[in-house]
Amino acid sequence: MIKKASSKPKSFAERTAARIAEGKPVLLSGGNPQIAKADGDAPVQAYIAAMPGWKSELGRRLDALIMREVPGVRKAVRWNSPFYGVVGRGWFVSYHVFTRYVKVTFLMGAQLDPLPPGSGKDPDARWIDIYEGKFNEEEMAVWVRQAAAIPGWDGFQHTED
Repeated sequence: MIKKASSKPKSFAERTAARIAEGKPVLLSGGNPQIAKADGDAPVQAYIAAMPGWKSELGRRLDALIMREVPGVRKAVRWNSPFYGVVGRGWFVSYHVFTRYVKVTFLMGAQLDPLPPGSGKDPDARWIDIYEGKFNEEEMAVWVRQAAAIPGWDGFQHTED
């Protein structure tokens, strides 16, 4: 008797191990890349490269926009998300991949004008969910400039010179 290969789905741990063995980034729930906590451009670029589908191009556009609007911006990956900050003022924006959109969070977004549309339990944070083909670069540039100019999240710890 010939045994059939099991059609039972692999566990998350088995799928993760297979992706690592193949040299592919591990994608967490919703397709968010799992990137180790680190400072600098390299981990942010690794995150962007691992963003699935159209989201990777959006990540490149967001990164370029933030760098253009905030000369000398500092970058890091924290909690599997890119963070951008200004030394002496803190982190001001981050983004995170979800199944159908990318959430761009302004950590002190309640001070922005106009207000980004998303809000929740944190009274200071505001965000916008960007769906495929719906990126408004001009609006984002206005928010990024404002967010970088105000004191950000004070958890700013950056070791890169």
